[in-house]
Amino acid sequence: MKAIYIVPGGAEVAVDVPANTSLMRAAVSNGVDGIIGDCGGAASCATCHVFVDPAFLGLLPAPGWNEGQILDCTAADRQANSRLACQILMTEALDGIRVTIADPQL
Repeated sequence: MKAIYIVPGGAEVAVDVPANTSLMRAAVSNGVDGIIGDCGGAASCATCHVFVDPAFLGLLPAPGWNEGQILDCTAADRQANSRLACQILMTEALDGIRVTIADPQL
């Protein structure tokens, strides 16, 4: 399964993502620029803030309370399609998901 990250500057990076792997973990493991993941996936730092392509947004569960609180404190302004990449786990339904990395993260 693939995820496509649009990095700051506009370049697209396609990454193979195993099932049940977070988009944050896949990005960090593959050196995708812009995803930092300081907290390691605990939804407590917002350094994996992304904007999910609207075509995929409806396939995701709603953000949990903790994710919602963190998204209110991001460096880049929160948008309707803002999510933490650490909270998005790859599934077959998300194959081809496109996310734009928020800039700045810090």
